[in-house]
Amino acid sequence: MSGKASDLGTRAVSAVVMLAVAAAALWLGGPVWIAFVCAVAVVVLWEWVRLARRGTDNPAERGLWNFGGMLYVGMGAAMLLFLRNPAFTLAPLLTVIASVIAVDVGAYFTGRTFGGPKIAPAVSPSKTWSGLIGGMLGATLALFGAARLWQAGVISLTPAGVGADRAACFGMQPCWYLETGTVPLFATCLLTGILLAACAQAGDFFESWMKRRAGMKDSGHLIPGHGGFFDRVDGLLAVLAVLALMLLFQPR
Repeated sequence: MSGKASDLGTRAVSAVVMLAVAAAALWLGGPVWIAFVCAVAVVVLWEWVRLARRGTDNPAERGLWNFGGMLYVGMGAAMLLFLRNPAFTLAPLLTVIASVIAVDVGAYFTGRTFGGPKIAPAVSPSKTWSGLIGGMLGATLALFGAARLWQAGVISLTPAGVGADRAACFGMQPCWYLETGTVPLFATCLLTGILLAACAQAGDFFESWMKRRAGMKDSGHLIPGHGGFFDRVDGLLAVLAVLALMLLFQPR
């Protein structure tokens, strides 16, 4: 077996294991989900600190980077715990995760199919404008599918969660359309999908910039064939951080 084929097999097995563990923790919820999120957050923060330490020798800068990492990773972890709150169903959290995955899938396939100009080759040589557009389309379609399920009543919030879902859902329900009917459903999902994809891609670029600054190819080596945990959650982390800010600063 060639090295390339062997690596593909390793990546596939690792992906299946990661998905199984994450899905089981999400389904069980409660202490299991809390423990899972906290464990992943600790590992991501450890990888962040390692990248930051290799990126600068200045103690003050390292301290600022460490504080920024605790804030950034902490907001993402807090949103994962918040969205698994018993006041909600699993729908909002699954919609966020599915939309971020759709960004990655859409960006990958359109980028490979159409290629074209790079967005920032000095930071991430593989990222193209066509891939970004594909990621936005992927997020839009994922959100549109979820929104139609909301409308059909297939998925919903518990009554206790309805009042809190505006920022938490990232407009997934989508709240504006269902309440006013003044904004076309697909337009709402398109605008939200563009914002979500931009956030996810920005998180990817930010982590790539940190790795280049540190002179490292991957954030870690804990996941065979996939690098580090930060490599796998960079886009999701950025989206969750934006959700946390939306929730903090939404009108009361």
